Amino acid sequence: MTKKTARTANSAGKAAKPAKAPKSAETQLAEYRRKRDFTRTAEPAGGKPAAGKKLAYVIQKHAASHLHYDLRLELDGVMKSWAVPKGPSLDPSVKRLAMEVEDHPIEYNAFEGTIPKGEYGGGTVMLWDRGTYSYGGTDPDPLEGLRRGYAKGDFKFILHGKRLRGSWVLVRTGRGEKGRSQWLLIKHRDEYAVPDSDVTADHMTSVTTDRTMEEISGGKSRVWHSNRSRDSEAPAPERSAGQPAPAKRSQASAYQRLIARRKP
Repeated sequence: MTKKTARTANSAGKAAKPAKAPKSAETQLAEYRRKRDFTRTAEPAGGKPAAGKKLAYVIQKHAASHLHYDLRLELDGVMKSWAVPKGPSLDPSVKRLAMEVEDHPIEYNAFEGTIPKGEYGGGTVMLWDRGTYSYGGTDPDPLEGLRRGYAKGDFKFILHGKRLRGSWVLVRTGRGEKGRSQWLLIKHRDEYAVPDSDVTADHMTSVTTDRTMEEISGGKSRVWHSNRSRDSEAPAPERSAGQPAPAKRSQASAYQRLIARRKP
Protein backbone atom coordinates (compact mmCIF):
# COMPACT_ATOMS: atom_id res chain seq x y z
CA MET A 1 0.00 0.00 0.00
CA THR A 2 1.43 3.38 -0.95
CA LYS A 3 1.67 6.23 1.57
CA LYS A 4 -0.98 8.16 -0.38
CA THR A 5 -3.38 5.20 -0.32
CA ALA A 6 -2.76 4.71 3.40
CA ARG A 7 -3.53 8.36 4.15
CA THR A 8 -6.74 8.14 2.13
CA ALA A 9 -7.83 4.98 3.95
CA ASN A 10 -7.12 6.52 7.34
CA SER A 11 -9.08 9.67 6.45
CA ALA A 12 -12.06 7.64 5.27
CA GLY A 13 -12.11 5.70 8.53
CA LYS A 14 -12.08 8.72 10.81
CA ALA A 15 -15.33 9.77 12.45
CA ALA A 16 -16.59 13.29 11.82
CA LYS A 17 -15.18 15.80 14.26
CA PRO A 18 -17.78 16.67 16.92
CA ALA A 19 -19.24 20.15 16.77
CA LYS A 20 -18.05 22.64 19.34
CA ALA A 21 -19.88 22.26 22.66
CA PRO A 22 -22.79 24.74 22.76
CA LYS A 23 -22.91 27.58 25.26
CA SER A 24 -25.60 27.50 27.94
CA ALA A 25 -28.96 29.06 27.13
CA GLU A 26 -28.36 31.66 29.83
CA THR A 27 -25.12 32.75 28.17
CA GLN A 28 -26.68 32.80 24.72
CA LEU A 29 -29.58 35.00 25.92
CA ALA A 30 -27.38 37.64 27.57
CA GLU A 31 -27.47 40.01 24.59
CA TYR A 32 -31.24 39.59 24.15
CA ARG A 33 -31.87 40.52 27.79
CA ARG A 34 -29.39 43.41 27.77
CA LYS A 35 -31.32 45.11 24.95
CA ARG A 36 -34.73 45.00 26.64
CA ASP A 37 -36.47 46.56 29.62
CA PHE A 38 -38.91 43.89 30.76
CA THR A 39 -40.77 46.36 32.96
CA ARG A 40 -41.91 48.07 29.74
CA THR A 41 -42.13 45.35 27.12
CA ALA A 42 -44.34 42.26 27.25
CA GLU A 43 -41.66 40.17 25.55
CA PRO A 44 -40.57 37.16 27.64
CA ALA A 45 -37.26 37.33 29.48
CA GLY A 46 -36.85 33.58 29.01
CA GLY A 47 -36.55 30.93 31.68
CA LYS A 48 -36.22 27.18 31.53
CA PRO A 49 -38.96 25.89 29.22
CA ALA A 50 -39.68 22.19 29.13
CA ALA A 51 -37.76 20.48 26.35
CA GLY A 52 -39.96 19.51 23.43
CA LYS A 53 -39.71 16.23 21.57
CA LYS A 54 -39.19 18.15 18.33
CA LEU A 55 -37.32 21.35 17.50
CA ALA A 56 -39.53 24.42 17.30
CA TYR A 57 -39.76 26.79 14.35
CA VAL A 58 -41.52 30.14 14.03
CA ILE A 59 -41.67 33.13 11.69
CA GLN A 60 -42.88 36.46 13.08
CA LYS A 61 -43.89 39.38 10.89
CA HIS A 62 -42.42 42.45 12.56
CA ALA A 63 -43.30 46.08 11.78
CA ALA A 64 -40.41 47.83 13.54
CA SER A 65 -38.44 50.68 11.93
CA HIS A 66 -38.75 48.59 8.77
CA LEU A 67 -41.20 45.77 8.04
CA HIS A 68 -39.46 42.40 8.00
CA TYR A 69 -39.91 38.75 8.94
CA ASP A 70 -38.04 37.09 11.83
CA LEU A 71 -37.09 33.45 11.20
CA ARG A 72 -36.39 31.51 14.40
CA LEU A 73 -35.09 27.93 14.66
CA GLU A 74 -34.58 26.17 17.99
CA LEU A 75 -31.08 24.88 18.71
CA ASP A 76 -29.42 24.13 22.05
CA GLY A 77 -32.07 25.75 24.23
CA VAL A 78 -32.58 29.01 22.33
CA MET A 79 -34.11 30.25 19.09
CA LYS A 80 -31.41 31.05 16.54
CA SER A 81 -32.81 34.10 14.77
CA TRP A 82 -32.52 35.89 11.44
CA ALA A 83 -34.24 39.06 10.17
CA VAL A 84 -35.42 38.48 6.60
CA PRO A 85 -36.35 41.88 5.07
CA LYS A 86 -38.50 40.54 2.21
CA GLY A 87 -39.68 37.39 3.95
CA PRO A 88 -39.38 33.79 2.72
CA SER A 89 -39.93 32.78 -0.88
CA LEU A 90 -41.12 29.42 -2.20
CA ASP A 91 -39.33 30.04 -5.51
CA PRO A 92 -35.96 28.18 -5.47
CA SER A 93 -34.49 30.75 -7.85
CA VAL A 94 -35.05 33.53 -5.28
CA LYS A 95 -32.38 34.06 -2.63
CA ARG A 96 -33.54 36.12 0.36
CA LEU A 97 -31.10 38.12 2.49
CA ALA A 98 -31.23 36.97 6.13
CA MET A 99 -29.38 39.00 8.77
CA GLU A 100 -28.52 37.01 11.88
CA VAL A 101 -29.65 38.69 15.11
CA GLU A 102 -29.34 37.81 18.79
CA ASP A 103 -30.65 34.48 20.07
CA HIS A 104 -34.19 34.62 21.49
CA PRO A 105 -35.77 32.51 24.27
CA ILE A 106 -37.96 29.59 23.26
CA GLU A 107 -40.87 31.30 25.07
CA TYR A 108 -40.78 33.97 22.35
CA ASN A 109 -42.48 31.46 20.03
CA ALA A 110 -45.86 32.37 21.56
CA PHE A 111 -45.36 36.15 21.49
CA GLU A 112 -47.74 38.22 19.39
CA GLY A 113 -48.43 41.83 20.26
CA THR A 114 -46.96 45.30 20.27
CA ILE A 115 -43.52 46.25 21.59
CA PRO A 116 -43.77 49.80 23.01
CA LYS A 117 -42.38 52.68 20.98
CA GLY A 118 -38.89 53.59 22.13
CA GLU A 119 -38.06 50.04 23.19
CA TYR A 120 -35.69 47.87 21.18
CA GLY A 121 -37.57 46.55 18.14
CA GLY A 122 -40.61 48.70 18.96
CA GLY A 123 -43.58 47.87 16.75
CA THR A 124 -46.17 45.21 15.97
CA VAL A 125 -45.31 41.50 15.99
CA MET A 126 -47.47 38.86 14.30
CA LEU A 127 -47.09 35.09 14.51
CA TRP A 128 -46.98 34.50 10.76
CA ASP A 129 -46.07 30.80 10.81
CA ARG A 130 -45.11 28.18 13.36
CA GLY A 131 -44.42 24.48 13.67
CA THR A 132 -41.36 22.26 13.97
CA TYR A 133 -38.29 21.57 11.90
CA SER A 134 -35.78 18.77 11.39
CA TYR A 135 -32.29 18.29 10.02
CA GLY A 136 -32.01 18.35 6.23
CA GLY A 137 -28.47 17.06 5.71
CA THR A 138 -26.73 13.70 5.64
CA ASP A 139 -24.96 13.56 9.02
CA PRO A 140 -25.93 10.35 10.88
CA ASP A 141 -26.40 12.40 14.05
CA PRO A 142 -29.11 15.01 13.25
CA LEU A 143 -28.36 17.31 16.19
CA GLU A 144 -24.63 17.28 15.51
CA GLY A 145 -25.43 17.85 11.84
CA LEU A 146 -27.41 20.97 12.70
CA ARG A 147 -24.62 22.27 14.94
CA ARG A 148 -21.96 21.64 12.31
CA GLY A 149 -24.09 23.16 9.57
CA TYR A 150 -24.73 26.29 11.62
CA ALA A 151 -21.04 26.64 12.50
CA LYS A 152 -19.96 26.02 8.91
CA GLY A 153 -22.55 28.40 7.44
CA ASP A 154 -24.42 25.71 5.49
CA PHE A 155 -27.51 25.16 7.63
CA LYS A 156 -29.89 22.67 5.98
CA PHE A 157 -33.31 22.05 7.50
CA ILE A 158 -36.81 20.80 6.74
CA LEU A 159 -39.80 22.87 7.85
CA HIS A 160 -43.02 21.32 9.14
CA GLY A 161 -45.03 24.52 9.53
CA LYS A 162 -48.62 25.46 8.90
CA ARG A 163 -47.66 27.65 5.93
CA LEU A 164 -44.09 26.70 5.03
CA ARG A 165 -42.92 23.15 4.46
CA GLY A 166 -40.18 21.21 2.80
CA SER A 167 -36.42 21.56 2.46
CA TRP A 168 -34.53 24.87 2.93
CA VAL A 169 -30.99 26.10 3.50
CA LEU A 170 -29.37 29.11 5.14
CA VAL A 171 -25.99 29.92 3.57
CA ARG A 172 -23.67 32.34 5.35
CA THR A 173 -22.10 34.82 2.93
CA GLY A 174 -20.15 37.22 5.19
CA ARG A 175 -20.41 39.88 7.83
CA GLY A 176 -22.81 42.82 7.75
CA GLU A 177 -23.37 45.81 10.01
CA LYS A 178 -22.02 45.59 13.58
CA GLY A 179 -20.33 42.29 12.81
CA ARG A 180 -23.58 40.40 12.30
CA SER A 181 -23.47 37.51 9.86
CA GLN A 182 -25.24 37.82 6.54
CA TRP A 183 -26.94 34.70 5.20
CA LEU A 184 -29.12 33.76 2.24
CA LEU A 185 -32.40 31.89 2.81
CA ILE A 186 -33.11 29.57 -0.12
CA LYS A 187 -35.95 27.12 -0.82
CA HIS A 188 -34.78 23.80 -2.24
CA ARG A 189 -36.49 22.28 -5.26
CA ASP A 190 -38.96 19.80 -3.85
CA GLU A 191 -42.69 19.10 -3.86
CA TYR A 192 -43.37 22.26 -1.84
CA ALA A 193 -41.50 24.66 -4.11
CA VAL A 194 -43.71 27.06 -6.07
CA PRO A 195 -41.92 29.15 -8.74
CA ASP A 196 -43.18 32.70 -9.38
CA SER A 197 -45.20 32.74 -6.15
CA ASP A 198 -45.45 35.25 -3.27
CA VAL A 199 -46.31 33.39 -0.09
CA THR A 200 -46.12 36.53 2.08
CA ALA A 201 -48.85 38.16 -0.03
CA ASP A 202 -50.96 35.00 0.14
CA HIS A 203 -50.98 35.04 3.96
CA MET A 204 -51.62 38.41 5.59
CA THR A 205 -53.04 37.31 8.97
CA SER A 206 -51.77 35.65 12.13
CA VAL A 207 -51.47 31.88 11.97
CA THR A 208 -52.81 31.63 15.55
CA THR A 209 -55.37 34.44 15.97
CA ASP A 210 -56.27 35.25 12.34
CA ARG A 211 -55.66 38.97 13.01
CA THR A 212 -54.11 41.45 10.61
CA MET A 213 -51.20 43.66 11.62
CA GLU A 214 -53.65 46.55 11.96
CA GLU A 215 -55.89 44.57 14.33
CA ILE A 216 -52.92 43.57 16.48
CA SER A 217 -51.62 47.14 16.69
CA GLY A 218 -55.09 48.52 17.35
CA GLY A 219 -55.21 47.55 21.01
CA LYS A 220 -56.32 43.93 20.79
CA SER A 221 -52.87 42.48 21.39
CA ARG A 222 -52.39 39.29 23.33
CA VAL A 223 -51.38 39.71 26.97
CA TRP A 224 -48.21 37.79 27.77
CA HIS A 225 -48.28 35.33 30.69
CA SER A 226 -44.92 33.96 31.75
CA ASN A 227 -46.43 30.61 32.74
CA ARG A 228 -47.98 30.03 29.32
CA SER A 229 -46.85 26.71 27.87
CA ARG A 230 -44.62 26.84 24.80
CA ASP A 231 -47.29 25.36 22.53
CA SER A 232 -50.31 27.26 23.83
CA GLU A 233 -52.23 29.68 21.68
CA ALA A 234 -54.51 32.52 22.67
CA PRO A 235 -58.06 32.50 21.31
CA ALA A 236 -59.04 35.04 18.72
CA PRO A 237 -60.38 38.24 20.30
CA GLU A 238 -64.15 38.69 20.45
CA ARG A 239 -65.67 41.29 18.14
CA SER A 240 -67.89 43.99 19.53
CA ALA A 241 -71.56 44.10 18.62
CA GLY A 242 -72.12 45.31 15.08
CA GLN A 243 -68.49 44.93 14.09
CA PRO A 244 -68.29 43.14 10.75
CA ALA A 245 -66.25 39.98 10.39
CA PRO A 246 -63.10 40.33 8.33
CA ALA A 247 -63.52 39.59 4.66
CA LYS A 248 -62.31 36.22 3.45
CA ARG A 249 -60.64 35.58 0.14
CA SER A 250 -62.93 34.05 -2.43
CA GLN A 251 -60.15 31.92 -3.88
CA ALA A 252 -57.32 30.02 -2.27
CA SER A 253 -53.83 30.73 -3.53
CA ALA A 254 -51.96 28.18 -5.63
CA TYR A 255 -49.80 27.34 -2.63
CA GLN A 256 -52.83 26.88 -0.36
CA ARG A 257 -54.34 24.47 -2.86
CA LEU A 258 -51.05 22.59 -3.09
CA ILE A 259 -50.83 22.22 0.69
CA ALA A 260 -54.47 21.09 0.89
CA ARG A 261 -53.80 18.34 -1.63
CA ARG A 262 -50.78 17.11 0.33
CA LYS A 263 -52.55 16.89 3.69
CA PRO A 264 -53.20 13.24 4.68
